Amino acid sequence: MVLGVDVGTTSVKAVLLGEGGEVLAEAEHPHPLHSPHPGFAEEDPEDWWRGLKAVVLRVLQGRDPRGLRALGISGMVPALILHDAQGRPLRPSLQQNDARAVAEIRELKERFGDEWLFARTGATWNQQVLAPKLLWLRRREPEVWAEARWVSGSYEHLAFRLTGARYQEANWALESGLWDPGSGVWLQEVLDYVGLEASRLGPVRRPWEVVGEVASRAAEEVGLPPGLPVIAGSADHIAAALASGLREEGEAVVKLGGAGDFLYAVDRFAPVPELFIDFHDIPGLFVINGCMATTGSLLRWFRDAFRPGVGFAQLDEEAEAVAPGAQGLVVLPYFLGEKTPIHDPEARGTVVGLTLTHTPAHLWRALLEAVAYAFRHHVEVLEARGHRVGRLFVMDGGARSRLWRRILASVLERPLERLAEASLGSAFGTAFLAGVAAGLWGYGDLERKVEEVTEPVEAWIPTYRELYGVYRDLYGRLKDLYPRLGGSHA
Repeated sequence: MVLGVDVGTTSVKAVLLGEGGEVLAEAEHPHPLHSPHPGFAEEDPEDWWRGLKAVVLRVLQGRDPRGLRALGISGMVPALILHDAQGRPLRPSLQQNDARAVAEIRELKERFGDEWLFARTGATWNQQVLAPKLLWLRRREPEVWAEARWVSGSYEHLAFRLTGARYQEANWALESGLWDPGSGVWLQEVLDYVGLEASRLGPVRRPWEVVGEVASRAAEEVGLPPGLPVIAGSADHIAAALASGLREEGEAVVKLGGAGDFLYAVDRFAPVPELFIDFHDIPGLFVINGCMATTGSLLRWFRDAFRPGVGFAQLDEEAEAVAPGAQGLVVLPYFLGEKTPIHDPEARGTVVGLTLTHTPAHLWRALLEAVAYAFRHHVEVLEARGHRVGRLFVMDGGARSRLWRRILASVLERPLERLAEASLGSAFGTAFLAGVAAGLWGYGDLERKVEEVTEPVEAWIPTYRELYGVYRDLYGRLKDLYPRLGGSHA
């Protein structure tokens, strides 16, 4: 057996695969995302550890853990955790969608320039890269900074708890904006400016590399066999790209998780300024991708704040009765600022067009439509850079919503192929990668399973074309006002 674990925005998930790659068991354990101030996105690494123990216990129930051959962990990237000399977290993580370091982004952009950073890393100065957040921590929390001896991401942290290995996985390094993938070295100019010694960063390891073995004490606490090989792991969206079978240029995957990802495979390092680029979990390939700060987490916020106790299926059913366009209601889904493609940490969630006739069902539908508009924006950016988006797949928890799939297909004006639940996103992809590392199978053994195809609703397309134009125009008109709202980035 092999085990894959994913540290998601809202839960830890696990998938256990048998020797033929079949799914034997799956489990999920929720954890909260904390936003104590506007733009803040933090989580407690202890919640991830508790989640890891809970899902391992459930998927191995009734099975002999000595049958495990390898473990892989994926997670949000690049999450940021500061550790003390013993490897204990000094404070909550700063998540990849944290948007607090607005002033520091401006400062670094002025000091180095976007073109300088893009030429070296394929990134620009935005809320995704880590130098602004590190600078924020050094200045706002100097006592914590003084104790920090190691910086990691979410899945590197859990691998360390299991094995004692300190390292940076290659896509954490690449998306950090601190590492030059061409030379394979950390950017000393940026480290010097931030005040971070290179010794606080570990060696860069590829996803499929074994970084260590589960130590005896961790094995006893978690319920894993001592000596179990642990691979470096994967960025969650890249593990999802692997699970989806994405490898041909022209194909793209929409991932509807706590955050939203748009994934597009290429066979060369060809970064796009508005988007991100990562190493594929398949050697020699890359993934051009977009990541929105909130998608599923936005829906959960709305449900918990305004319709507590109501299931997502019921909210969808109520919204089915609402006409496309939600009677002129348009939402900008920038509730934690926004990453791709606008890279604006000061953007705000915005609801335009409310009247006394609107109900929560209208707003729910408008939120689903807003995410679809955001994905269309990604497609347009990619195609403007010379890439053709042909076949389109959809996966992850949000793909279960028939209404959301129909809205997405209609806004994107192309069929959506829903991948089977057996391909359980990031946890499945990381488990498969662990199986590759263990020699149980090869990349060619991964089969894509399409469960159903959702066609655009032709009658909805004219409305969505019109309101997508409004959606794009709104941000252009409002972006200069957002910094004046105040109360953010405490």
